[in-house]
Amino acid sequence: MSKAKAISAQPPPMPTNKDDINTTWTFLEWGVERIMYSLKEGVDLKTYMSLYTIIHNFCTAQKAVGPQQNNLNSNHRGAHLLGEDLYHRLNNYLKNHLAHVHAEMVKHTDEALLTYYNDEWKRYTEGGIYNNHLFRYLNRHWVKREMDEGKKDIYDVYTLHLVRWKEDMFGSTQNAVMDAVLRQVEKQRNGETIEQQKIKLVVDSFVALGIDESDSTKSSHDVYRQYFEKPFIDATTKYYERESEVFLAENSVVDYMKKAERRLDEEKDRVPLYLLAEIMHPLMKACETALIAKHCQLMRDEFQILLDNDREEDMARMYKLLARIPEGLDPLRTRFEAHVRRAGLLAVEKVAQQGENLDPKAYVDALLEVHTQYAALVHSAFAGESEFVRSLDNACREYVNRNEVCKKNSARSPEMLAKHADNVLKRSTKATEEDDMEKLLNQVMTIFKYIEDKDVFQKFYSRNLAKRLVNGTSANADAETSMISKLKDASGFEYTNKLQRMFQDMQTSKDLNAAYEDWCEQTFDREDRKEGVDAYYQILGTGFWPLQPATTPFVPPPTIVKTYERFQNFYNSKHGGRKLTWLWHLCKGEIRANYIKMNKVPYTFQVSTYQMAILLLFNDSEEVSYDDMASTTMLQKETLDPSLGIMLKAKVIQANPESAPTQSGTSYTLNHGFKNKKLKVNLNMAIKAEQKQEAEDTHKTIEEDRKMLMQSAIVRIMKSRKTMKHNQLVSETINQIKNRFSPKIADIKKCIDVLIEKEYLERLEGDELGYLA
Repeated sequence: MSKAKAISAQPPPMPTNKDDINTTWTFLEWGVERIMYSLKEGVDLKTYMSLYTIIHNFCTAQKAVGPQQNNLNSNHRGAHLLGEDLYHRLNNYLKNHLAHVHAEMVKHTDEALLTYYNDEWKRYTEGGIYNNHLFRYLNRHWVKREMDEGKKDIYDVYTLHLVRWKEDMFGSTQNAVMDAVLRQVEKQRNGETIEQQKIKLVVDSFVALGIDESDSTKSSHDVYRQYFEKPFIDATTKYYERESEVFLAENSVVDYMKKAERRLDEEKDRVPLYLLAEIMHPLMKACETALIAKHCQLMRDEFQILLDNDREEDMARMYKLLARIPEGLDPLRTRFEAHVRRAGLLAVEKVAQQGENLDPKAYVDALLEVHTQYAALVHSAFAGESEFVRSLDNACREYVNRNEVCKKNSARSPEMLAKHADNVLKRSTKATEEDDMEKLLNQVMTIFKYIEDKDVFQKFYSRNLAKRLVNGTSANADAETSMISKLKDASGFEYTNKLQRMFQDMQTSKDLNAAYEDWCEQTFDREDRKEGVDAYYQILGTGFWPLQPATTPFVPPPTIVKTYERFQNFYNSKHGGRKLTWLWHLCKGEIRANYIKMNKVPYTFQVSTYQMAILLLFNDSEEVSYDDMASTTMLQKETLDPSLGIMLKAKVIQANPESAPTQSGTSYTLNHGFKNKKLKVNLNMAIKAEQKQEAEDTHKTIEEDRKMLMQSAIVRIMKSRKTMKHNQLVSETINQIKNRFSPKIADIKKCIDVLIEKEYLERLEGDELGYLA
């Protein structure tokens, strides 16, 4: 503890001569001593006013002015000299005072040193405040004039106190004080309890000493930064470097991360307790370097183990730690991307064992499962950080487009996704609830985002949509429009333009059928209307529907002919310049089998138009030969045989002989013993050979469309640029169409050659191409 200096309670005699510096200072020194050492007792108001008055009288004494009393300059100089003497005596007093304090301070160490330092600092600065007020007249006149004239080493009285402490005490004690502070902080880091207020007072003192000696009205943190912050940061670095080395030698990386996380939190919490707020950044940076940067390779090496074992919490901890250091996460992102890609490829390999019979749902589910798992991991462990999202996207793009299933056919993924979307949107799907349907559509769009050949998806999707609309098998019209809206948002208006036109045609057809019904009622009587068959007509625009013409000639039955000719007359009366082309291979209907019944109710067969034409032949004959079927319907063998085969398999008809069911010379009869659990029997099954052919035709169409797309892009670029280097044109073409598919450079070069032959482009000197208007 600090020792109090013995000070006389009785003041010395008041100076009788107000300009006598010696008697004046003797009295003033006694007052200053009372203030500096016995602040609690201090001086009474009467004595304080006496001290203030003596200073005022001394500074305004006229005797020192000399004989030229009316000379203003001399008057000024006299006051100047008196004030200077008083100022320097106070300065010397403070030096002596601090010499005594310093002599006592060196006797203390550690916590006792901090206690003594803080007590003396507090007493000294509080005394400085009182002295500053006591010498206010000196400050306002003599000190101000000296400072205004640019005199060095002149300060107001309080600043003089700080300057003296800084010069007479600080230089020889700050190292010992700082060592004591650091030992206390280390004790706290080791789990001991310390008096934090003592360190806070030291910090405050170092900050207060940051005076600008050229301008006492200004201050800085230079003293604090040099003598407190720097050694504090250095000691912190050494402490955690030493601790982390020892801990890692005996514990796992995961345990170390927990400790590092805890230590970082402790240091962050320490700042507001007794440190200056501005130390937060350099302190945390030093801790991050010692605790994380120096051991980041060990953590990164552990990352793969955490990934393999789904240690989500530990990965989140590692992410938060490595995110604190520059480029700390880059290797993690790279490993994460490679891991997700491997997981995706492995998932596809498992389902690829189904071969050609691969179920689209199983394939898409395999892709989704990996994405869902690691998208959730990015969100929970990596805070949804954009760079980890990019790594996930890169990995998904790889395993979606380049996997075991895509080896033979690079466009297999978009084709399978389109088939899966078709199954989702068909009426047979189990997801009838709106939420479930929306969830399934969002899953389709999740994979769609990663598909590179979006034109392949578009082509297959549009064909499947056309079939759903024509056959009326869509589960939900709202789901269909929702899906198109999602595709539009993802790929633009042009991508979905034809899809939207299909829906418009369906509405137009609905209105047309209603108008046709009205026309029939007005044109024909009831008996005439009964002669035809009940029919519904769909008028599809040739340029918008991806429908292929029939691959076989066909002569429809007379009943159907009479019905469709009546509609054709109606249509021509409304649209004289249009031509109707009947797509018989897409038509279907229901036919009632009056010859066989279940509980007195005839069976109803759901058939294709081709099957209907075959079955209607049995209205005229009990037995119909294969050759008669072929000659009457004009169906080719490739279509006739599968249509017959389905009915034979369902035992609706019987072949004679049974050994040759679908060939010339075979005859067929109706099976009067037919039985089925359902009254409505569906015979309109898809023919696998036709489906395969359709898929092949679709791929051929895609190739042709790609050539046209590349050529139009090249022409568009050259039209705006006029001349261009060959490689630049190739690069620009790729940029323009990469959102639809990934073009091959060789294909672009072929398109350039074709356009040169067609005289859209010409070769110029060097490697340059020119546009021909």
